[in-house]
Order: sequence, then structure tokens, then C-alpha cells
Amino acid sequence: VPLQLGLLSLQVSCLCGSAPCLLCGCCPSAKNSTISRLLFTFFLFLGTLVSIIMIIPGVEKELHKLPGFCEGSGSVLGVQAKVDCSSFLGLKAVYRMGFAMAAFFSLFAVLMVCVRSSKDPRAALQNGFWFFKFLVLVGITVGAFYIPDGAFTSVWFYFGVVGSFLFILIQLILLIDFAHSWSQRWLHNADESNARGWYAALCTVTFIFYAASIAAVALLYVYYTKPQGCTEGKVFISINLILCLIVSVVSILPKIQEAQPHSGLLQASLITLYTIYITWSALANVPIRSCNPTLLLRNSTGSAAATEPLTTWWDAPSIVGLVIFILCTLFISLRSSDHPQVNKLMLTEESGAGAGPGAAEEGGVHRAYDNEQDGVSYNYTFFHLCLLLAALYIMMTLTNWYRTDESLQVVSSPWTAVWVKICSSWAGLLLYLWTLVAPLVLPDRDFS
Repeated sequence: VPLQLGLLSLQVSCLCGSAPCLLCGCCPSAKNSTISRLLFTFFLFLGTLVSIIMIIPGVEKELHKLPGFCEGSGSVLGVQAKVDCSSFLGLKAVYRMGFAMAAFFSLFAVLMVCVRSSKDPRAALQNGFWFFKFLVLVGITVGAFYIPDGAFTSVWFYFGVVGSFLFILIQLILLIDFAHSWSQRWLHNADESNARGWYAALCTVTFIFYAASIAAVALLYVYYTKPQGCTEGKVFISINLILCLIVSVVSILPKIQEAQPHSGLLQASLITLYTIYITWSALANVPIRSCNPTLLLRNSTGSAAATEPLTTWWDAPSIVGLVIFILCTLFISLRSSDHPQVNKLMLTEESGAGAGPGAAEEGGVHRAYDNEQDGVSYNYTFFHLCLLLAALYIMMTLTNWYRTDESLQVVSSPWTAVWVKICSSWAGLLLYLWTLVAPLVLPDRDFS
């Protein structure tokens, strides 16, 4: 019995203690800061998985059995009406789950303001008490499902729109940094080994990206435009195609090459491909059936009939968006950038202070070590804000940026989603263009 009690107390201390205790077996020399970020990201992915399960048609049909979840859904301006809520239960569940995750990360963003090192007592909340954090997330989630409808869905939709727009910009920053790091590394390998294979690989990947972009543009013109009408789609595709051509030409201008020797068509091709994806995602939200063949069935028929099979919320753009979301979130959690300017922008710095790898072993047992005794490796508050924006982005992605009308009977795709995505693509192209011309505009600053 004493042995069992000792083992139980050890398990409880692991759940309530620091992050290294949870992962000391599988991450023998990991940093405390990295493990904490991974565990918070795990919470985000767990919420995402629950959201995905809730929009599976078979599960969505059963959500009305949750106490109070479907009852009262027809209450609008105090008038109770009988509404078949089966057509929007999945959307409603994902919005509640997104609200719970956003509230969870907002709470920690506020709690972690101005934490400078792990010596701050609040750092223990960041790096420990994981069992209680899980209970807090579960409690917020349960409470979110009891939020009365009213104007919640309509108001929270716009919170999701703003958060998703900001997270798309973060994705673009990470993509630009990744493209620059990729090109720089391959060019460095080519110079070191004096092998033409690296140059050939660089040209091949660039060609593939541009070929995929051209093919995608052609398909967008075929499927999302018509000879008569669909003017908005034609304008959006044409403008983004012209802007991509401009940034590609600018990236190889002699003055740009002189100021930034590592800039080139690889970065431009990757940004072009991502811009075309954003354009595709925007056109998939155009609320006109003749101009958008991927418009969801439940939107075109109003509320779904009881005998009508529910269509899944996600389509091809949503699946691609989910993959990009996972990669970008892991990027935020696992490492900092190779470029100081991006580190400053993302508020992440690799701190050399604190305990070193030698502190990873205690009595021969491999442990994660605290590398933040003299300064944090990343800004705690900004990290939670990034996860907050990621939660809003995945909420909008899983619901396809659809919303219900005031009567809660029609699920539709608004023009708001289209314009937000298109504007984010323009902002991304302007941001990349600025990274190219900034050394010429501000010659006194260091953009290495």
C-alpha cells in the first residue's frame, strides 16, 4: 500500500508539475520552453480533432441529443419557433469549440503578460499544472455549449473573420521566412560542394511551383468563371495573377539581387503558389451557384430537410487549409527563425542563458532542462495570441467560413469571407514585395 501511494503521488506530481516531467522519457534532452509550447499546441490540436469529429455527418445528426444544445435554437428576438436545427448543428458545435479554445488561450495570454524569465512565479503556470489546465479547457468547453444562441453565432463569426485574417498574415510571414531559408541553404550547399545538382534541384522545384500555379489559374478560370457573368471571379484571378507576375519580376531585378543576393524565383514561386491557393479558397466562398460549383448543398436548399443527407462541411480548400494550419502551428511551436528580423517580428529569440544540456541529466536520468532562468526563449503572451488566432482560423476553416442567418434556418457563405481572403492575399504579396525593396528604401538598416 505505501508503495502504491508513493507511485500515485509521483504520477500526480508529474501531472501537476513542470512540463519536463511529462515528456522526460521521450524527449531526453529537450528544452523546457519547447516542451511547453508543444503541450499547448497539443491542446489546440485536441480541440481541432474534437471539432472535426463534431462535423462528421453521422455525429452531427446525434448532437441534438446533447441537453439543451438544440432546444431553443429557434428563439429569435424572444419569439420561440420550431426550427429544424439539424442543418447547422455541426457549425454551432464548431463555433462553441472555437470559442472555448480562444477563451482558454486568451486567459493565458493575459496571465503571462510581462513574464521575463522562469524565475517569475507565473512561469510555473506556463510550464506546469497540465492536468489542471486540461480541466480548465474541458470546463470552458462544457460551458460554451450552454451559451444561448441569440446573436452569438453572428457576432462570433466576425471575431473569427478578423482572427483568421491575422493568422493568414502570420502564415505568410512564416512562408516568406521558410522560402528565404530554403533558397539560402541550397545556394550555400551549392557553393560549398561546387555541385551543379543543387542548382538543378533549385530550378526544378521553382519550375514545379510555377507550373502548378499556372495550371491552378487555368482551372480557376474554367470552374469559377463563366463567359457571361462571374465578373468578380475574373477580376480576382486576373489581379492576383498580375501581382504574382510583378513580384516574380522584381525578385530578379539586378538592384534587388545586389541588395539581397539570396532572393530569387524560388521564393517568388512559393509565394505565387500560396497566393493562388488563397484565391481558390476565396472563390470557393462566392455565394453564387453558377460561379461556384463547390457551394455546399445545404446552402442552396436552405435548411436541410430531415430526409436529406447532410453534406460534409469541408471541401478541398478546407483540407489544404487544415494541412497548412498544422504545419504553421508546429513551426511556431518547435523553432525560431534563422533570420533575426523574423525573430523580432514573431517575438521569438533563442536564449543562450539558463541551464545547458548538462543539466538534462540528474543522477543518470535524462530530463528536460530549464533554459529560461535568465530570460524567456519566446514571448509567452504573443505565443498564446498566435494560438488564439490559430483557433479562430481553424474554426472558420472547418465551417468553410459559413454562417447562419438571423432566423437560424439558412446556412450561407457571405461575401465577407471572399473579401477577407482576397485582401489577405494582397497583403501577403505587398509584404513579400516589401521584403524585396526594403534594403533599397532603407539602406541604413540591416536586413541581413
